[in-house]
Amino acid sequence: MQDKKKLKLLIDDSLLILIMATLACCGLIYEYLLSHYSARILGSVETVIYAIIGIMIVSMGLGAFAAKKVKDAFQGFVVLELVVAFIGCSATLFIASIIGFSQTLPQLIADSYQIPMDMMPRGGILAQFSWISLQLPYIFAFILGFLIGMEIPLIARIRETIYGHHLAHNAGTIYGADYIGAGVGAAIWVLFMLKIEISQAAALTATLNLVAGFVFLMRFKKYLRNIKWLLLGHSLLALLVVAVFQYGGSWQKQMQNMLYLDKVVYQTQTPYQNLVFTERQLGGGLEPIYNFYINGRLQFSSLDEHIYHEFLVHPAMQSANKHDNVLIIGGGDGLALRDVLKWNPKAVTLIDLDPYLVELFKAPEKALPHHLANKIEQLTGDSFNDARVTVINDDAFIAIDKLLQNKEMFDSIIIDLPDPSHPDLNKLYSVNFYYRLNHMLNSDGTMVVQSTSPFHAQNAFISVAKTVEAANFKQVEQYHQNVPSFGEWGWTIATKQGASVSERLSRVDDISVPTKWLSMELLQGSFTFNKGFYDDKEKIKVNYLGSNQLYQYHQKAWERETELSE
Repeated sequence: MQDKKKLKLLIDDSLLILIMATLACCGLIYEYLLSHYSARILGSVETVIYAIIGIMIVSMGLGAFAAKKVKDAFQGFVVLELVVAFIGCSATLFIASIIGFSQTLPQLIADSYQIPMDMMPRGGILAQFSWISLQLPYIFAFILGFLIGMEIPLIARIRETIYGHHLAHNAGTIYGADYIGAGVGAAIWVLFMLKIEISQAAALTATLNLVAGFVFLMRFKKYLRNIKWLLLGHSLLALLVVAVFQYGGSWQKQMQNMLYLDKVVYQTQTPYQNLVFTERQLGGGLEPIYNFYINGRLQFSSLDEHIYHEFLVHPAMQSANKHDNVLIIGGGDGLALRDVLKWNPKAVTLIDLDPYLVELFKAPEKALPHHLANKIEQLTGDSFNDARVTVINDDAFIAIDKLLQNKEMFDSIIIDLPDPSHPDLNKLYSVNFYYRLNHMLNSDGTMVVQSTSPFHAQNAFISVAKTVEAANFKQVEQYHQNVPSFGEWGWTIATKQGASVSERLSRVDDISVPTKWLSMELLQGSFTFNKGFYDDKEKIKVNYLGSNQLYQYHQKAWERETELSE
């Protein structure tokens, strides 16, 4: 009899520990899921991710304190898992719906009352509603973290109730299960959840919560009351989870599409980033305008991408002595590559982290609607399918070491990366990175760097030039041009020895290849900045690896622009 009792206790305790590990797995996935999704819709990726994780950790601590207020640990635990599963599977859908509605509400009011675009209502209560909607990710992070934090204290109390006495190693056992479960959750997130839609990941995680709660209910039902209502709650929530898994993705996309000014014609999530194409119909027989976004930020517009890419590519190619071997870092859309190929190089190496992005522009007909695929092929000139092009899908910070080991040398290096909006990108704007590129550039070659906006992020722009100078480039200059879709934009261009790029360009009468926008007169004028632009240059710091200096300059500029726009 005594042996049977011990066996029952062992089974019950093992089940509780397994449930705790499962819940820890779910909790970590919810943490990553919410921070990942919030960063995607709010921008400023790293800041949002760290803020969400920090909020959830703090709120978990508060939840652990609050758990002592729950009088019935058994009843409270089952109800808690129902609530966690409900919020976990529906939070991103609710956030997407409210943010989408808040962003389109001014337009709806303007359309209803025939209000002109320049008088569209955006202030007052509408501005407050919009601001509150953008805080929802943080609010849900707090609520979800608070509830998850209650799980460990409740399980601890339940274990002692089952054993009938205080357990000396109760906390150690539960925290051990919690840490192991969290580790499993991290592995599941990286290996599986990142590859599926956010809503499906949320639904699958909520299913684990639901199953854990149901198993607990059935095993310990003698400690519970209102069993029928609890079973009904599990049944209804199971139906919701199935609906979210099946239809949540399309609903979420529709809500997210409301964040864009134009009609979304294609959207996909790769393991690295969210990709969106929008279409603006102009009417009157005019060709539509297509915009391409990564993680909600505009990358190019078919209306004026040629301005940006001609200013990026042709000054470097024109001022380099040879054009045989060219390196492009970034540029996974193939547009910079298109302009490089005009110079008839013998070989072009392009490094981009995301193979799904490159494949989308290499073979658009496989994924995009027919009319959009035709437009993309027209824009890129089918550049990725040129036999001279070699694509390396890797982190450029690592990939260039392999090129150095192979003693690869290049006549021009073109860096077409996104702005340094988070630390992972910041390292690709560091002295360390540019110094290694210096060793791969031929002595008479040229390197050019996309350098963000000199108007909106002046300190970040100047810091790029100072960082390139610190990497032992002898002649470093900056130039700028207005790109309507982006506003004032700038580039940094450098040579290892000899004359500066602007001096080299002054020796030629025209660009040596056909251009759509760029002329030599326009290019030479772009090296001139307004009075006093560089007055504070000495105060601006170089971006060393690990300093995150450029990231901080860019973040301050981004925050200032956000405040002004509100």
